[in-house]
Amino acid sequence: MAATAQTFNGNLKRALAGLRRINLEGLRWRVFDAKGQVLGRLASQISTVVQGKDKPTYTPNRDEGDMCIVINAKDVSVTGRKLTEKFYRWHTGYIGHLKERSLKDQMAKDPTEVIRKAVLRMLPRNKLRDDRDRKLRIFAGSEHPFGDRPLEPYIMPPRQVREMRPRARRAMIRAEKKAEQQKEGSIYISKGKRREDADAKVDA
Repeated sequence: MAATAQTFNGNLKRALAGLRRINLEGLRWRVFDAKGQVLGRLASQISTVVQGKDKPTYTPNRDEGDMCIVINAKDVSVTGRKLTEKFYRWHTGYIGHLKERSLKDQMAKDPTEVIRKAVLRMLPRNKLRDDRDRKLRIFAGSEHPFGDRPLEPYIMPPRQVREMRPRARRAMIRAEKKAEQQKEGSIYISKGKRREDADAKVDA
């Protein structure tokens, strides 16, 4: 751990905070690569592992989840217009001090907090929540101080794309045909204009 910690350039104190309070005996060290992954789908997989729901010995009142190391948090992706339309809001306690920050600004300030909030809001709010939070270690880049541990890269399940419904498929086919007809009609119109222009030149 010492040799790996020396090569780690980030905040080592924050990366190792609360590690002594975790019983690491028998736990697996799972590594999640957030590069190119959709935020919500990644967070759902992390919450499943950190709760231990992927084990046959899962018990709701016991903390049997594995250690989760998330790397490349700065390269996580979101769908739609969430980058500018999603806001994190909090209140300072003073009158009128409702603060808000967009997802884009939060990614620029601290991308690790985006994944942490997404995972914690998927966990049940009980006494095990803090222990599960300690098992979650998120890093903005690809470096982390746990290189001497028996790491296991987590393979994300393939995304299941639902087949298009028959009515929607027929509507899409009709729209494509209509676009082709309009394109062909514009070609014919342009050809007719050229012929009329040529006839007018000949008559002149």
